[in-house]
Amino acid sequence: MTTKKKILLALTIGVLIAAGIALYMFNKPARDVQATETDFSYRASAIVNEYLTDAKAANAKYLDEEGNSKVLEITGIVSDISEDFNNHKVILLKNATDKAGVSATFTVETNAHTNTVKLGDEITIKGVIRSGAAFDSDLEMYENVIIDKCDIVSK
Repeated sequence: MTTKKKILLALTIGVLIAAGIALYMFNKPARDVQATETDFSYRASAIVNEYLTDAKAANAKYLDEEGNSKVLEITGIVSDISEDFNNHKVILLKNATDKAGVSATFTVETNAHTNTVKLGDEITIKGVIRSGAAFDSDLEMYENVIIDKCDIVSK
């Protein structure tokens, strides 16, 4: 076999392996957060204070080596109910005296579970963390903890 044929064969095998990996990753099922066991349960103000105190330590606690979030249950008082641009319900859990709260974004499948939620209700949501609380010095305001793929565990 000539050198050109060996190179062409190696290149073809490399392309086939890369295509196989890409196909596998593309068809990999999404993580079912609601069916996954909860790793941590907190009140909204506790996780906000944890991030405001030491965001690096909080990220190390709630994110694994690959950057995936642990599954959290957060309990708090509903202070705002809205929708994002994708028509997903967003519920803010925050006490009146807290600097920041927990913004919980629901999915298309779980949006309907928010229909009976009212301002002032105490609820527990389950989801994965996307961003921790922080103080933005440019805007001079606090940013909320963002929890994604949420559903209501209890009202």
